Amino acid sequence: MKISRSAEYALIAVGYIAENRKNGPVLTSRISKEYNITPDYLPKILQQLVRAGILKSKRGLHGGFFLARNPDDITLLEIVEAVDGSLRDHPRLSVLTKDAPFSVKMEAVCRNASEYARAIYEKSTLSSFIET
Repeated sequence: MKISRSAEYALIAVGYIAENRKNGPVLTSRISKEYNITPDYLPKILQQLVRAGILKSKRGLHGGFFLARNPDDITLLEIVEAVDGSLRDHPRLSVLTKDAPFSVKMEAVCRNASEYARAIYEKSTLSSFIET
């Protein structure tokens, strides 16, 4: 299983927002500068997280992004899937023929690995990765 660069940025941004939550809403420019993320790209990712109910945003003076819920209640899976969509898909072995016994067994290995990785993301909450 591989997550996209957008999902990586989402994880970084949500982590930064969580670590700085006591200071109020966080501007995208702060995150972009801190982690060298393209300033035009990050707001699009953060809006996806707002639509998913992970973040909230506030406009105007003293505006920015902040967590919509407690870090204990936000999983890494939620963050990744808000940007990448479902992680239920597993890699396919397109080179091998479907009916070959080796191919069938390899598909099962890929499916199991994908399900295991997904379970780890699902069990991992944001609070276990941030410094408070």
